[in-house]
Amino acid sequence: MDAFTELCVEMLSPLGPVRVRRMFGGQGLYVDGLFMAIIDDGQLFLKSDEATRDRFDAAGCLPFTFPNKAGEPVVTSYRRPPEEALESPPLMLPWARLAFEAALRAANTKAKKAAAPKRAAAGKSSAAKKAPAKKAAARRG
Repeated sequence: MDAFTELCVEMLSPLGPVRVRRMFGGQGLYVDGLFMAIIDDGQLFLKSDEATRDRFDAAGCLPFTFPNKAGEPVVTSYRRPPEEALESPPLMLPWARLAFEAALRAANTKAKKAAAPKRAAAGKSSAAKKAPAKKAAARRG
């Protein structure tokens, strides 16, 4: 692990154990299994979402961008923390918490979407079970 990655792990560790995984030429940082940060080209980017993006933008935190196959920039929801946040874990903590909260909301949304088809399928099967009973009752009545 390079020195910058070690620094980032140290900065995020007040939230819990940090796991680093290589991805797309950079590294993904996970806390409690939640993907909450990216290191790319020697820079840290923290996850943001609709609830936190304005706070990052107000602090002048630039987004992580990369070129798509056509060479056009793709802007992601990941934002650089303020420069001073990299000076110490206490300065990073508020920004790390925002990223962790965004990652938690994303995981909860993903879990709800995954459960929705199961609930719909369960609803159909219970409705299908009720339908023959209704038809039989109608024939008797």
